[in-house]
Amino acid sequence: MLTGDDKTMVVEEAMAEYIVGLPKYFVKDRMPRELSGRDFFSDKMLLVNVIRRGIPQALFMSLKDITPFSDQDWSDFLDISLKSLQRYKADTEHVFKTIHSEKIIELAEVTSVGMDVFDSKDQFATWLATPSHALGGMKPLELLRDSYGKEIVLSELHRIDQGVFV
Repeated sequence: MLTGDDKTMVVEEAMAEYIVGLPKYFVKDRMPRELSGRDFFSDKMLLVNVIRRGIPQALFMSLKDITPFSDQDWSDFLDISLKSLQRYKADTEHVFKTIHSEKIIELAEVTSVGMDVFDSKDQFATWLATPSHALGGMKPLELLRDSYGKEIVLSELHRIDQGVFV
């Protein structure tokens, strides 16, 4: 069984492999295999191009494996039925539409930051499922359905990381 660090490495390798396949002008002059998760999420032009190209099923499965989200959560976030998600799992050639790719990237970013802030996937999952006074009594997981909510969750994660509690 893969540990959290091993799973992260698998995702980074899958992401690097995907980025290597992008046209050279997408990745500028840097070597994609040296692109860390933090670098990836801070390069907004690269994100735009990755999203527009679509996330392949294999990369989604790697990302899904390290996130604390259930299949039902993913179904809700992507507004895709569970049955369709299972069909996509079997279709190794499937590439998610732009709108779904954007949501996948957003949730990967939240997971990346959350895993940096918390010691384990379990602690991060517990935080996501716990109502927060700082978030108006809502669970962070409930806010992840849209981009504005995602930004609020990311801001709260950054405040926690800096030791600023409400």
